[in-house]
Amino acid sequence: MNGHTVLVCDCEGTMPLDGAKLAAACGSAGTDVTVATQLCRAQIDRFTAALDRAPGPVLVACTQEAPLFEETREDSHPDAKVGFLNIRERAGWSDEAADAHPKIAALIAEAALDLPSASSIELKSEGVALIYGRDELAIEVGRQLMDRLDITVLLTRPDGVIPPRTAEFPILKGTIAKASGHLGAFEIEVDDYALPLPSSRRALEFGPPRRGAKSNCDIILDLTGGTPLFPAHGKRDGYLRPDPGSPGEVQKAVFKASDLVGEFDKPRYIDFRADLCAHSRSRKTGCTRCLEVCPTGAITPAGDHVAIDPFVCAGCGSCAAVCPTGAATYTLPTPEPLLERLRTLLMTHHGAGGRDAVLLIHDGDHGDPLIDSAARFGAGLPARVIPFAVNSVTQLGIETLTAAFAYGVADLRVLVSARPREDMLPLARNLGLAETVLSGLGFGTGRVGLIEADDPDLLTSELYGMPRRPGVKPTNFLALGDKKGLSRLVLRKLHGVAPEPVPVLPLALGAPFGTLDIDAEGCTLCLSCVSVCPTGALSDNPDRPVLNFTEDACVQCGLCQNTCPEKVIRLRPQLDFTDAARSPIMVKEEEPCHCIRCGKAFGTKASIDRIVAKLAGKHWMFEDKSIIDRIHMCGDCRVIAQSQAVLDPYAGPQRPPTVTTDDYKS
Repeated sequence: MNGHTVLVCDCEGTMPLDGAKLAAACGSAGTDVTVATQLCRAQIDRFTAALDRAPGPVLVACTQEAPLFEETREDSHPDAKVGFLNIRERAGWSDEAADAHPKIAALIAEAALDLPSASSIELKSEGVALIYGRDELAIEVGRQLMDRLDITVLLTRPDGVIPPRTAEFPILKGTIAKASGHLGAFEIEVDDYALPLPSSRRALEFGPPRRGAKSNCDIILDLTGGTPLFPAHGKRDGYLRPDPGSPGEVQKAVFKASDLVGEFDKPRYIDFRADLCAHSRSRKTGCTRCLEVCPTGAITPAGDHVAIDPFVCAGCGSCAAVCPTGAATYTLPTPEPLLERLRTLLMTHHGAGGRDAVLLIHDGDHGDPLIDSAARFGAGLPARVIPFAVNSVTQLGIETLTAAFAYGVADLRVLVSARPREDMLPLARNLGLAETVLSGLGFGTGRVGLIEADDPDLLTSELYGMPRRPGVKPTNFLALGDKKGLSRLVLRKLHGVAPEPVPVLPLALGAPFGTLDIDAEGCTLCLSCVSVCPTGALSDNPDRPVLNFTEDACVQCGLCQNTCPEKVIRLRPQLDFTDAARSPIMVKEEEPCHCIRCGKAFGTKASIDRIVAKLAGKHWMFEDKSIIDRIHMCGDCRVIAQSQAVLDPYAGPQRPPTVTTDDYKS
C-alpha cells in the first residue's frame, strides 16, 4: 500500500484475520495474502525476506515487538526503512474482531502515508539547579544531586533547620517573588534574600535580608508544596514540583533532575505568522482568543499581534484550535497532513465496506493505554469504531471535527480523562460549534461529544451503548490550503452532502464566521475599518469612495467594530453557504468631491458639504469665502492657495476686541 510492503500477523491465532478478506478490504481482491502467526519469533525470516526484496519501506502490523524487529533490521539491513502500526489492541482483540477487516485496512492505509515531520528547537542545560524548599528535605535532596548538578538550596521562611556539618553547596534564605523562563534559562527574583551566618549553632541563622535579588538557573526543583511558580506547572520544561510529603514522588523528581543536563530537542508546536494575527490595530484590541486559552502563559500581547514563546509552549494546540485567521498553526502535524490522514482512514474504511463509522479521537498519553486495557481485559473497540490518534485533543479545530462528517462518519467522540490535565473549554467550544453546524444542516443532535473515562470498562460501555445510525454518503476531496481556507472548504463540502442544506445558518456569539451589520446612513466612509481589517474582508476602491464587504473573509475579530468612530458596525455570527458570501458586496458608495482648482477627486462630497455647513458663518476663522473655498480643494491645491494668499496665509480675520472690566463699567 502506497509503496509499502505490509506484514500482518494474527499474534499466535488470537486475532481472527482472514487473508482473503483483508486483501479485498485493502483493494487487492484475489491477491494471495499470507497472514503470519508468530512473525516476531518462529517466522522472523519472513521479516528479513521482506527487507531483502521490498523496493520501498516495510510496514509491520505489530508495535509490541518493534524493538526486536528494529534490532533485526540493524543487524541485517541497516539502511532499510521500517514502520509499525497497532492492529491488535485497536481492532483484532475485540468481541467484534471478525467484522473488523475494513477497519484494519483503514489503519494500514493510514500508517502507509508519508507525512512531513515537525521542526524542533534546542534547549541547553548546564546543570545549574536551584532546590527551593522549607526544611532539611531540600538539603538532603541537594546532597543526592550534588555529584551530578551544580546545586544551590533556597529555603523560604526556614524554622529550626539544623546547619549541615560541611558547607557542600550554598544554602540561602529567600522567597521567590517572580519566576520566568524554561529549562536552561530560568530567571528568578527573590525577596527576603539573606546569606547564612557561619556561626549558626543549633539552627541556621541568616544575615540582614534584602529584596529584589535576581539570579538565573537551568533547573528548578520546588519542594515547598506551596503555590506553583508557573501556570500549568506540569508543562514547564525544567520545573519539577513533587509533593514533598511523598518520598516516591520526590525520588522520581531527583532522578529526572539528574538527567536534565545537556542539549535537548523540543518540537516547535506552533507556526506563527504575525501578519495574519487579528489581535490589535491602532491600539484597538480585536481578537484575544489565543490569549484566553493558553495554559502556560506562552502567549503575550506584542503590539498589533501576539508573541508566542516556543520554549514555554507545551503543545496543547488550543491557540491554533481557536485562531480564526490561521496565524497560529499547529505543526504536529499541520492541518493539511492531519486531514489527509483522516481522509485516507475514512475513505479506505468506506471503500472496504465499512458503514456507520464512529471516529474515536484520542491522544497517546491517555487514549492509547486505555484502548489497550479495553482490548486486554474487556470487549475491545467495536468493529465500527475507528481510533484516530492526535498529539493533543485540544488541537482539534472546527475543520477537523466537521471534515470527519463530510468523509462519511456517523458519529464522533473525543476521548479525554475524567481528570484532564488540559483546559477542555476550547475543545468544548469547538465541539459546541460543530454540534450547531451539524444539527443546523439536518444531521441531528448528539453527533459529536466527549467521552470522559479513566476506566476501560466505562469506555467500552459508552461505545457499545451508542445507537447505530448512518452517516451521509462521503465526499472524497483533498484538503488543501491554510487553516482558514480549510475551514471554509470543509464546511462547503459538508453543506454539499448535508441532509438539509440551509443557505444561511445563525451561530452563537464568538464564532469565527459571520457578517457585519453596518448602518450605511451613519457611515461617513472614513474607511478606518478598512485600514484595521486583518483579513481584507472590508475593502475600498482607490478611484471612488466605496466600502465593500466579503463575508467569507470575515473572522469576527471585532477590530472594525471597536475602531469605527461612528459606532455603526455590529458583528453578526453566521455561516453563509451561498456564492454571494465569496464575492465583495458594496455596503456604501458616495459621490466623490472634486477639487475646485484641479478637478482631482478626494474624500466624499457629502462629508465635505457637511464640514462646510458646520463651519461657514458659524466660526470666526471661516468668515472669509476664500478660506471656505480651500475646504473644497485637494491637499496639494490647498497648500498652493494658502501660499499664494496676499496676506499671511495662516492669518484669519481680525479677532474680536477683548472685553475688559472698564467695558462693563461703562
